[in-house]
Amino acid sequence: MDLGLNGRTVIVTGATGGLGEPIARRFAAEGADVVVTYHDAADAAAKLAADLGGRAFRFELGDPASARDLVEGVLAWTGRVDVLVNNAVRWGSAEPDRTGGFENTPDDLWLRVLRDNIEGAVALTRLVTPHMRERGWGRLVHVSSSIASHGMAGGEFYGAAKAALSGFNRSAAFSLGRSGDILTNVVSPGLTRTRNNTHITDTLPEAYLDTIPLVRLLTAEEIAAPVVFLASAANTGITGQVIAVDGGV
Repeated sequence: MDLGLNGRTVIVTGATGGLGEPIARRFAAEGADVVVTYHDAADAAAKLAADLGGRAFRFELGDPASARDLVEGVLAWTGRVDVLVNNAVRWGSAEPDRTGGFENTPDDLWLRVLRDNIEGAVALTRLVTPHMRERGWGRLVHVSSSIASHGMAGGEFYGAAKAALSGFNRSAAFSLGRSGDILTNVVSPGLTRTRNNTHITDTLPEAYLDTIPLVRLLTAEEIAAPVVFLASAANTGITGQVIAVDGGV
């Protein structure tokens, strides 16, 4: 299937992470010009960008100046932004076992997790959408988490931010759809097997896997596939949705 991504410019934030790299590689395989962003892993991002024939930019989630620099750099490279994948995250557990509950989490921790995860994604989206409106075409995919819908002790603030992202996505679909073929969706993975979390995924009890209809964890590549489809020209009618990609949990 031709996904219609050849020559389109795609930004994948957090591209050096366990989900981000497979997503970026899949876009590149479709002929897209891929921009990978990183926070600390400059060398890994540079190598990945070189492998993909793309560009690497540092992006600080929650820093408006960083977001502006990113978009300006991308426009200087290709003159367009067709796809944004908001994949970067700011994780921070409320650590209920250590603090006695989320209500005792230090303010600097919970505020940063809450603000950066929602405000960072929204701010970058606001910067790229004018260019999509001008061209009358664009795709936005926001990578969320099953924590937003299923919950997890310690995930109160992260889950709240991801749930807010779903609310933003839903209303944005109405606004963007009036400006042309511009679609926005959320992909919500469950616990996923990546190259970075084997210390967790390799030690899961069988009882956990029995709660998943497929009786296994999905791989990062299995998350990347629907992300790229939703961000492609092959997707012509899915917008404003939250798509759970979690093996059927």
